Amino acid sequence: MSVYFSSASGSHVGMVRANNQDSGYSGHNMFVVADGMGGHAGGDVASALTIKNIVELDHEFDTPEEAAEAFRKRLLSTNRLLSETVYEHPELAGMGTTVSGVIAVGNQLALAHIGDSRVYLLRDGEFSQITADHTFVQRLVDSGRITEEEAKTHPRRSVLMRVLGDVDSSPEIDTSVFTTLPGDVWLLCSDGLSSYVENDELHSILTNRHSLDNAVDKLIEKSLVHGAPDNVTAVLLEAHTEPQPPLEARMVGAASMPIAYGEPEADASHGGGWLRGGRRGTPVPESHFEPRGDEYLDELIAEDRRRIRQRRVFWLLAITLVIAVLSSAAFLGYQWTQSRYYVGTNGGTVVIYQGIQQDLGPISLSSVFEDTGIPVDELGAYDRRRVEATISAESIENAREIVLRLEDLNE
Repeated sequence: MSVYFSSASGSHVGMVRANNQDSGYSGHNMFVVADGMGGHAGGDVASALTIKNIVELDHEFDTPEEAAEAFRKRLLSTNRLLSETVYEHPELAGMGTTVSGVIAVGNQLALAHIGDSRVYLLRDGEFSQITADHTFVQRLVDSGRITEEEAKTHPRRSVLMRVLGDVDSSPEIDTSVFTTLPGDVWLLCSDGLSSYVENDELHSILTNRHSLDNAVDKLIEKSLVHGAPDNVTAVLLEAHTEPQPPLEARMVGAASMPIAYGEPEADASHGGGWLRGGRRGTPVPESHFEPRGDEYLDELIAEDRRRIRQRRVFWLLAITLVIAVLSSAAFLGYQWTQSRYYVGTNGGTVVIYQGIQQDLGPISLSSVFEDTGIPVDELGAYDRRRVEATISAESIENAREIVLRLEDLNE
């Protein structure tokens, strides 16, 4: 079954932040949201660099699996780009970004995801979350230690376990392939939307939309009504049975502006000051998670201790293995040096050395193996210079042949 897509996107700085660290992209085949982090200096740079580096994948692929693999590899190369950028601009140390995006291939979507931005699907009236958050609290929820409601106020709810950036040289990227049906509406958004607008509100806005552009505006407006303490970005994608007007590629948020590696300017953009009113947001207050009794707290403490012990055992084994490997390499290396010979001088006579003419700190890698007794002064000028510069030999027999030739030439 052939499907055709329409899309819309928007981003807003929110009611508290000084600058927009979110970036979004809606293109011909590719649709992505990235939520940057790294304080005043780096979040906008991280998300903008990421979007601008991966939009080269906005083209047709033969299969969704090919698209998913290309997406994964491009995110890994983007991770290296972010690390290189931090090397060139140390003030950006610690910057990173989430990424959630899809590439359309026929009636299928290749999805790639890392971090806590989200992808939702509205199908036949059912609204569901497609991606899983890579956060500390989600791990606690998955293991049954806390509930979804407790996660909303957990003091470590903002701790990400996986992101792109200079914090992890080889991050794990989630990829998958989904078949999309006519009437499906896909929502990609940063946590500035998903953390402050409830799922039933998201569901209602998408169900009662007049258009995708209207729905994007309503989603962002709803976040602002709730105070919008974070940047808000949303990208919508709808599948149709009939051909749609050609999609226009559009970047929003930090990616829509030139990348500035210095201090960012204040920005409250969503394509202009389209929205007025709403109450002013305030910084998210410190929440205090109350564990479910002493037994639960003891369980968490015991697990932390187990992790520490396991980490110590791991590092002890790793260090032992490294020492063993280095020791073996050093022994084999030394054994190899002792199979080498060269002809040189020592105390005014020609000698044969065993080893190589090199030192490792105070350790010499060669020693006198055989003193020929031939005075260096009795050699001709040319041979004397050669011997003083040392003559390499393939074996002890070859070294002795070199000495015999020196004797014959200088009789």
